[in-house]
Amino acid sequence: MTNLFSIFRQAMPDGNAPFIATSTGRGLAYGEMLALSGRMANVLVGLGVKPGDRVAAQVEKSPEAIVLYLACLRLGAVYLPLNTAYTLAEIEYFVADAEPAVFVAAPAKAAIIAPLAAKHEVAAVETLGSDGEAGSLLARAREARAEFADYRAEDSDLAAILYTSGTTGRSKGAMLSHGNLASNALTLKDVWRFGRDDVLLHALPIFHTHGLFVACNVVLAAGAAMIFLPKFEPDEIFRLLPRATTMMGVPTFYVRLLQDTRLT
Repeated sequence: MTNLFSIFRQAMPDGNAPFIATSTGRGLAYGEMLALSGRMANVLVGLGVKPGDRVAAQVEKSPEAIVLYLACLRLGAVYLPLNTAYTLAEIEYFVADAEPAVFVAAPAKAAIIAPLAAKHEVAAVETLGSDGEAGSLLARAREARAEFADYRAEDSDLAAILYTSGTTGRSKGAMLSHGNLASNALTLKDVWRFGRDDVLLHALPIFHTHGLFVACNVVLAAGAAMIFLPKFEPDEIFRLLPRATTMMGVPTFYVRLLQDTRLT
């Protein structure tokens, strides 16, 4: 049995230890993350989500968006992150193909997602804002219980579906199991020597494998912490680098930093 969250739970430091913080200082300690993920898991169960059901999310980057992913892991649901730039036609393809039980949208997009969701018999559309307050999902979570009995997943049970870029045809849903993601996170943690004292400066999107399944999972597998930036901004990177021990990026990140005179 390898529910990925159980690996994260084993690595968790003291509940007061920082887990994730935004550039403005808003964030969650590990104990707060544990409680909120339990509350969200209970909300999803109340909406009818069962182990194996898909939960689609097209939301802006925020600490709470990561907690939604963790809530899905805890209840055995399959997390489906969607690029925030996807058009309505693209979203309809993914919804028709993956058949999610619940769709979590940014508050501003809920009205246009709702008819599409109804057409494809999605049971519920919830909203999640990027400011830690807005959205029906958090409103429900504030009224829910924090205690949650984690689903005992098999290694082969799906944890997430990530759609390919579709460069040679229609996007395909790559099915990622608890065993897949656990093996990846634990291997990278060891090879990169991540520990509880590490602080990752995170400026990647969280709707693809690097920003979510590499960066966040490795931090959680090590019991480390993250500084969460909404996007890559050189000024913010240089301001916050002294507070971090590590940073991950894509080649364009490093090219831009190397061209900056502040990097000597």
